[in-house]
Amino acid sequence: MTTPAGAAPAPPRSGLAGVPTAPVDVTLTKKEFTSDQEVRWCPGCGDYAVLAAVQGFLPELGLRRENIVFVSGIGCSSRFPYYLDTYGMHSIHGRAPAIATGLATAREDLSVWVVTGDGDALSIGGNHLIHAMRRNVNLTILLFNNKIYGLTKGQYSPTSDVGAVTKSTPAGSVDHPFNPVSLAIGAEATFVARTMDSDRAHLTEVLRAAAAHRGTALVEIYQNCPIFNDGAFQLLKDKDQAQARIAHLRAGEPVRVGAGELAQVVVREQTGRLGVVPEQEVTGSQQVVVHDPHDPDPSVAFALSRLDDPSMQHMPMGIFRQVDRPTYDDAVRAQVDAAVTSAGTVVSLDTLLRGRDTWTVDGTRPGEVEQTLEGEVTDGPIAAAGDALVEEADEVAGADGPRTE
Repeated sequence: MTTPAGAAPAPPRSGLAGVPTAPVDVTLTKKEFTSDQEVRWCPGCGDYAVLAAVQGFLPELGLRRENIVFVSGIGCSSRFPYYLDTYGMHSIHGRAPAIATGLATAREDLSVWVVTGDGDALSIGGNHLIHAMRRNVNLTILLFNNKIYGLTKGQYSPTSDVGAVTKSTPAGSVDHPFNPVSLAIGAEATFVARTMDSDRAHLTEVLRAAAAHRGTALVEIYQNCPIFNDGAFQLLKDKDQAQARIAHLRAGEPVRVGAGELAQVVVREQTGRLGVVPEQEVTGSQQVVVHDPHDPDPSVAFALSRLDDPSMQHMPMGIFRQVDRPTYDDAVRAQVDAAVTSAGTVVSLDTLLRGRDTWTVDGTRPGEVEQTLEGEVTDGPIAAAGDALVEEADEVAGADGPRTE
């Protein structure tokens, strides 16, 4: 889109544009978004914290509950739609992004959310996930990452660390894990963020930005499974440990790990790679990285995602990437509207399926009439062709063979 010289570009269109708002005389609260279903997760599960944050945040959007949809796949996190008093679907393993793509494309008046886990999204659902992000469908995807299969009782997942001892890897996993943020940036998702179940304020801040984004927003949520992988992210939850390890990503600010005298900054080295050094050791030849999530080039965002390591020594948290790009569903709707305008008429699906070149084979014998879908009786070319085929079949079967009908 071009703008007059000197004019500021138009702000990106909101991800909620076109979704009806609640009546002005209706005050929405967490209660309106809480269903009557008993929440059935294990005691201490991080999913409770995420659910509470989402239920508390949704009223901020000011949308009609009837126009909010949560679609999930299979897994502990995928019970999410049961516990929200909105529309929703507990669908099939790994396919939530595909179902949500159809909804978002057909219904611009919906705010469509996907809830999935590291196993559901990154194993059987991997292709659906990356293509939703590549297409930039207007979806908000919440990926709960606990580095384990919980619902099936403790098998290793695509994000489990090398060496993880689980029920399916008793001698330790030899698989190299996915980094979901790196994967999303590699697929050129237009919004990519990471947050944590226990940090309610940060989680809500990220959800707010993700909902407003037009396009695919992928939010990885570190979530504790107290039964099968307890303490997987404890280094990032312990107050003293976390302060020295987490790099909070804030637009326009230098990327720092830690605070005070122990602060380290991320710098570009001569190789072009990113490194982490104590702030007082930064030299003039090193360029401190100032975070810009709006950079169209995903290279630096991807490099930041690679600072993550199994020891969690340097863990970026926040919004890695937030850029504007045309969405798949907007483009499809525009294409359909253009085709209708060009044709000057709208043809029903039933008419297209029936068509002029379809007919009903009603089992009549040669020489009898046949009836078309439109109810016309004819002895035309279709009937003649059918007669010829029947005669040929009878000849092959022989005079004493069974007659073809």
